[in-house]
Amino acid sequence: MSRVLKIVLLLALATTVHAGEYNPVLSIGDPAPAWKDLPGIDGKTHSLADLKQSKAVVLVFTCNSCPYAIDYEARIIALTKQFDSRDVAVVAVNVNKVPEDSMDEMQARAKSQGFNFAYLDDESQQIAHDYGATYTPEFFVLDSQRKIAYMGALDDSPAADKVQQQYVAAALTALLDGDQPQVTETVAIGCRIRLERKRRGR
Repeated sequence: MSRVLKIVLLLALATTVHAGEYNPVLSIGDPAPAWKDLPGIDGKTHSLADLKQSKAVVLVFTCNSCPYAIDYEARIIALTKQFDSRDVAVVAVNVNKVPEDSMDEMQARAKSQGFNFAYLDDESQQIAHDYGATYTPEFFVLDSQRKIAYMGALDDSPAADKVQQQYVAAALTALLDGDQPQVTETVAIGCRIRLERKRRGR
């Protein structure tokens, strides 16, 4: 086997080992990357470590500027209400840097829509890179050990009246009942996250 072919195979293997079916960074069962000191619409800073008492965590990448994300707001509110009594924390994070996604606009949007979940901002966009998130909305379910149990779409249709499978709710129910989710990864549908390109050093 040629040296070049060996290198190609090793690179392919590395990609397979460190990425999920649809996620370029994480696989199911990986430890969830921790976020720390992210500012929220409540004027406080938030970290994953703050949620130690939660039996599961739902991390949602969302924003104000995406029509798909806006269409899912009511469903995220409903999900939060559905699992609030079962000690599930729902955390939304915005990493876009356009004017519509500023902290002031986030606060205004949350107030007008009655958000009942934490809504955080990460100007560094590092959390999106850590999770391999590329769309809004995109969902990650973390189990009690803070490992990735599910990632992808909230459900199977952008149209609320056509939903037949609620992937995140099913994953949470399974985890809270001591089981593993049957569906662990789906394709997220939404707007592309506006990730800034990092300049290469000379």
